[in-house]
Amino acid sequence: MEIHFLGAAQQVTGSCYFIKVAGLRLLVDCGLYQERAFLERNWAPFPIPPESIDFVLLTHTHLDHSGLLPKLAREGYRNPILMTPATGDLLPIVLIDAAELQEEDAAYKKKRHKNEGRRSRYPEVPLYRVKDAEKVTRLIKPIPYEKSTVLGPDVSVRFHEAGHILGSAAIEVIAHPGKDPFRMVFSGDLGQWDKALIRDPALLERAQAVVMESTYGDRDHEDPADIETRLSQIITETVRGGGNILIPVFAVERAQELMFHLSRLVRKNLIPSMPIFLDSPMATDVTDVFLRHPECLDRETLDLFRSGQSPFQFPGLKYVRSREDSKEINGLRTPHIVMAGSGMCTGGRIKHHLVNNIGRAESTILFVGYQAEGTLGRQIIERPPQVRIFGQQRLLRARVEQMQSFSGHADRRALLRWLDHFQPPPSTLFLTHGEKKVIHRLAESLGLERDLDVVVPGYRDTHTF
Repeated sequence: MEIHFLGAAQQVTGSCYFIKVAGLRLLVDCGLYQERAFLERNWAPFPIPPESIDFVLLTHTHLDHSGLLPKLAREGYRNPILMTPATGDLLPIVLIDAAELQEEDAAYKKKRHKNEGRRSRYPEVPLYRVKDAEKVTRLIKPIPYEKSTVLGPDVSVRFHEAGHILGSAAIEVIAHPGKDPFRMVFSGDLGQWDKALIRDPALLERAQAVVMESTYGDRDHEDPADIETRLSQIITETVRGGGNILIPVFAVERAQELMFHLSRLVRKNLIPSMPIFLDSPMATDVTDVFLRHPECLDRETLDLFRSGQSPFQFPGLKYVRSREDSKEINGLRTPHIVMAGSGMCTGGRIKHHLVNNIGRAESTILFVGYQAEGTLGRQIIERPPQVRIFGQQRLLRARVEQMQSFSGHADRRALLRWLDHFQPPPSTLFLTHGEKKVIHRLAESLGLERDLDVVVPGYRDTHTF
């Protein structure tokens, strides 16, 4: 077996691993780069000829894992893309939305640069178009959790619950499944235990090699039991000051998790009565997918549905689809909550709401997800005097808050819980999907505390077993 690290190597986004095993050529994930320092990689030709790949295995739908699939299809990939059924339902929504944004942003950028008389560092054309995303949807092959699927005479694959978002999976690739099988496990993005909505991560027992994410590998999250107390405090204080609450959200999982907690606060009268907008057509469509996959939901959420208290329907909640309705929100003169994408403020409707609120000291920008280096969200969290939005510098006067307890990623404690369940420990542990300083801290501590052979691969590094 041979593995090539084609993304998320000492940085967070762009997850992509190429495997050669028993005559097959497999790609695990095909993610978009979102850190400013690595954007050029999105435009570069694939290191592996797309037409030469036999299968793509997808851990989940977040764009840093799936966002280059339309480009892969446009450049010649025509074979199956394996994923869980829920991921199969989510992927067309996510990729078509991403393609539409690519087309819109390219047109807007071209117009703006023409008016300003300057040239862009990046092409003023979309990275891919809707027709490329539609090619991907025709290649989807759903595989149920825990079902062993044969890819070739000596290779099989199995998807296990990762607990990160709806349909997310850790992927187990098994070579020579008869005598002395070699197991390699890709964690994908691991979630936390005891989170709202979805099931906990599955614990695996055997693997000779493991590729594990490390986004929060050097820290532990806040106590998740404090989520609603802290959320209520931030909302109530902002409303008393006459401001609005802006929450940049990822349309898959984070928006639905927020609605879960907001529904409980509203029904318990723990926050003031006000309009609560989910300003994201994609998040609205994604919420419908949640309802179609009860097999992915945890017991508490299923009990809420059975009792008639859907976390996706509660007083004050309004789903916003059209741009016209989205624009009307900014005309409101009374406090309100807006949840809108993108989660890192790199595009989407949240940027328009930021323009109208970032200069208001009474408003709050609340981050509930990871903000990668170089993104607008990361800049806002670091609180410079001003930030650039839509080509103009905007004064940052709004209150900025971040709640790590909302994170869909496992923290250090949860990563170790998942890793320690392998018995015996894996012969080789690869750490990926983390900022360089975080990965090296985790690698050093694992080497000392657990005597593991820990490898921190670089971009395009290769390892042979």
